[in-house]
Amino acid sequence: MTHHRPWPPVTPIPAELPSTDTILDGKHLTVRPFLESHVEELYSAVGGVQNASLYKYLSTGPFYDVEALAQHADFLCQRTVLFPYTIFSKMSAATSGGAQLHSSEEHTGAATGLICLLNIVPIHRSIEIGYLLFGPHLQRTTAATETCYLLMKHCFEDLHYLRVEWKTNCFNEASKRAAVRLGFVFEGVFRKHMVVKGRSRDSAWFSVTDEEWAGGVKKALEDWLRNDNFDEKGIQKIKLEDIRRRLVKKNA
Repeated sequence: MTHHRPWPPVTPIPAELPSTDTILDGKHLTVRPFLESHVEELYSAVGGVQNASLYKYLSTGPFYDVEALAQHADFLCQRTVLFPYTIFSKMSAATSGGAQLHSSEEHTGAATGLICLLNIVPIHRSIEIGYLLFGPHLQRTTAATETCYLLMKHCFEDLHYLRVEWKTNCFNEASKRAAVRLGFVFEGVFRKHMVVKGRSRDSAWFSVTDEEWAGGVKKALEDWLRNDNFDEKGIQKIKLEDIRRRLVKKNA
């Protein structure tokens, strides 16, 4: 007789669409719903010839003038299942605990990048973090990790999704490493998944489920982001992957 694992029941709390009235505030940055007024400042971080390499694996860009970026931003804002956010650095790193703030609260610091929530399917409680466009000053920083943490936390705990996805071009090794570092699990490759800039793209799929988030992914990120995990020069003491590995071993 064949035994099958029963399908787990799902709590009746419905998943919600992101709200344009909420921003996410962290120690190093603020993630704010994109507005047209952000374009010029954002262009300074991700536009121009000097930043053309940022768009190697993206479906759009590069943008060589403010008007081109503004047109693209307008396109993003008109999409009903895609929510773009501007990432603003902070002048100071006062701890906020990743709280939600009302959008009327003003940001401080410079725009350093763009990130989106997309492929949103509330009925199946699935959502994707994607279209990461991080300027040079944001890449490979504590703030970059905190950006992803804030979005993941928002998706699971505020919007009640059961699955957060991360997809990337199979040739984008940096994005694949980032996904695994953050705690996403590799699920496989969708061959010829998309046509991007006239080329066929194979996409690597990753995900984190709500059980994985509550079971160690969240705590590993929070422990890594603690002030005492960094020395006086801002260098990490323990890698995120090592923290998560210890948690898994402890909970085994």
